[in-house]
Amino acid sequence: MSKLATVLCMLFLAGLAAAQAPTSGNVFFGYSYENSSDSTLGGNVSRPNLQGWEASLEGKIIPHLGIVADLSGHYGSQGFVTTLAAGNVNGHELEVLFGPRLSISVGHFTPFAEAMVGLAHINLGGSATSSQTGLVASLSNSNTAFASAFGGGLDYRLIRHVALRDAGDYVRTQFFSTSQSDLRLSTGIVLRF
Repeated sequence: MSKLATVLCMLFLAGLAAAQAPTSGNVFFGYSYENSSDSTLGGNVSRPNLQGWEASLEGKIIPHLGIVADLSGHYGSQGFVTTLAAGNVNGHELEVLFGPRLSISVGHFTPFAEAMVGLAHINLGGSATSSQTGLVASLSNSNTAFASAFGGGLDYRLIRHVALRDAGDYVRTQFFSTSQSDLRLSTGIVLRF
């Protein structure tokens, strides 16, 4: 009797799990630009402009609400001048974020809003020359930190399963125990299923 109860329980739970699986959603891939916070190096450092990519996968829970997994990578370099040294820093930042996305279709347009949390990782490298001694030093550092993103965008349907997306997010990170506030803009192709 216990084997029959176990099998029936497993079939019931499998049915519930299948009912919760998303039956529609979308995949996005495209170009991404990120205007990053001032560096923690101090001195005369402007906000670096990073170029890269963004990809996301969204599964719909109900028609207007989905869960999204978002991955992005941004790359660039930035020169700096301080009272002690001058140099150049090369870096790349990777972000892995998850959260809800609310969207409503109106004709060919689908505006959406999202709130995501996750992790970000940064790798920095480069060199600096001392203004006092002329010695050159190599720079290398990396950090992984909590990240969050809040924003939205607009999809424009080209054909039944293909759309164009423009999106913008306010991304917060905590690299090297310092808060960064970044603006991320993305554009690319959406494949709907």
